Amino acid sequence: MVVRIGVEEEFHVIDVESGALTPRADAVLGRLSRHSSAYTQEFPQSVVESNSGVHARLDELYADLTASRRRLNAAASAQGLAVMAAGAAPIARLGVVPATDDPRYHAMREEYRRVADEQLICGAQVHVDVPDRDTAVRALCAINPWLPPLLALSASSPYWLGADTGYASWRTMIWQRWPTSGPAGCFTSAEEYDAAVEELIVSGVISDPGMIYYDIRPSAHLQTLELRICDACPRVETVVLIAALFRALVVDACAQAEADRDARCDDRHEWLRTATWRAARSGLEGDLIDPATHEPAPAPDVVRRVLRRLRPTLEAHGDWDLVLGLAEEALARGSAAHRLRRAASEDDLLSAVDLLLAETRGENRGRPPLGRRRGATPSRTEGMPAKAYWR
Repeated sequence: MVVRIGVEEEFHVIDVESGALTPRADAVLGRLSRHSSAYTQEFPQSVVESNSGVHARLDELYADLTASRRRLNAAASAQGLAVMAAGAAPIARLGVVPATDDPRYHAMREEYRRVADEQLICGAQVHVDVPDRDTAVRALCAINPWLPPLLALSASSPYWLGADTGYASWRTMIWQRWPTSGPAGCFTSAEEYDAAVEELIVSGVISDPGMIYYDIRPSAHLQTLELRICDACPRVETVVLIAALFRALVVDACAQAEADRDARCDDRHEWLRTATWRAARSGLEGDLIDPATHEPAPAPDVVRRVLRRLRPTLEAHGDWDLVLGLAEEALARGSAAHRLRRAASEDDLLSAVDLLLAETRGENRGRPPLGRRRGATPSRTEGMPAKAYWR
């Protein structure tokens, strides 16, 4: 069975002269009219979102994401702007970025006030095909414990409003203030899950299913599970690595859910929240909570445990060698948060901004880009329309 992947990436719009966040997403999108189905605005007017096609192969996903970033960079640079893939822009000010002119967004800003005003953050979301919605919902519990290491791999937001927060992913701390963020609960069926969502809507706390902001959720309109815990990643290679690991987690968990329809998890969500906090605090440079033992362990050890656990599934998809190489490279480089702090300490915060912009453009790779493997057979999705995953 071909299990396909799609990615949504959010990008900050940056003024090149000042290095600061700027509310000019409209200007960038206006130059992408030929590709309008692949790009859209988000809640703040400083964010542009790109939507990949649907891919079975990692090299095709990589090519899609890099081409999308090239188009975005060209559209931005023509106007003295740049786009940045990071959980938070290092240089930003509150009160200068209005909400996108949309009735839904205006209602959210009025209802959530400061939480909405400080939503100057970007994430990377990954969609993975699932057999059916019931299986997807029952797979959530098996996947949840393994998501914090993916957050640690993505951590790219140590700075907030020009100051070092001490966290690797301050975006996570901002994001967790929404009433429906955090680990997904335990449900025995799609019907039970949908009833819980409807109950939240009836409460008046949220207005629609799109405001379910769990770390992982079944899509409301696609037959996919969607990963939402990760920061936007400066390097495309990191996005591809996370997408591959998430696909393997979903495949394994769905197989487990189909094999044991009466399985229940321990429902210990307080442990899951602490593991997420630790990943946001430390990234790859400190301890993470080991998903198997619930004890602290160095981040590289935890990431390699994830790899060992997923190796059979990664090998079945032909991804093992590539994923192993990308993971070891990520551990050697350190998190984006670590690289940003190093750049700032050696020079200043503008150097950190420059580093983020360069990595978003695909510079400073230090290795050949992913390409089609020699002798590889064509993907079953080749020749298909570039369907995008929409939220």
